[in-house]
Amino acid sequence: MRADHAHGMKLVILGRDGTLNRYRDDHVKAPEELDPLPGAMEAVARLNHAGWHTVLATNQAGIGRGLLDMASLNGVHLRLNQLLAEKGGRLDAAFFCPHTPEEGCDCRKPLPGLVRQIGERFDVELGAVHMVGASLTDLLTAQNAGCVPHLVLTGPLGALGSEAVAHLLVQVPTARVHDDLASFAETLIQEERRRLAEQRGQALPPVTQAGGLA
Repeated sequence: MRADHAHGMKLVILGRDGTLNRYRDDHVKAPEELDPLPGAMEAVARLNHAGWHTVLATNQAGIGRGLLDMASLNGVHLRLNQLLAEKGGRLDAAFFCPHTPEEGCDCRKPLPGLVRQIGERFDVELGAVHMVGASLTDLLTAQNAGCVPHLVLTGPLGALGSEAVAHLLVQVPTARVHDDLASFAETLIQEERRRLAEQRGQALPPVTQAGGLA
């Protein structure tokens, strides 16, 4: 099913680190370590105002490794929701995998278990869901779950250069690339407006992606 022709709830699944906040090699372990990326909170708010529900999907192996506990993770996500609320945005839910790779769970990205949980919770067809992340893992997760994969270049991959990124994207040929979450939101909203206008027999100018690539 094409996402832009889907009916029912409009859902975007978001990665966290490198997508909403700056990526840290040592994990975000406390609310004060959460550093929102410029324009990311506003982008979520814009999606919300355009009728898109937004849900977080994040690997949190730091719990399994003892680097943080549930109270700390809840505090981080509470702070994230506060930052979003200040811009008029919200997350409908935060799904996370607390396991280390060695535990062999089915919910650790890039396995599709976590995303399938989201699909079941919100009763949506995953083929109609856009999934946005800052890593190859996020793209592979979207592909494995049947979502529409989007990469934002605000995480570690953004420093690799276009040639290296293109080489990685061979593994996820349907992925679309955007400079940041604001560019993704602009593209998604404008494409939907164009589609709806075409259904009504109206003409709109071609979509322009602010810094993104189709």
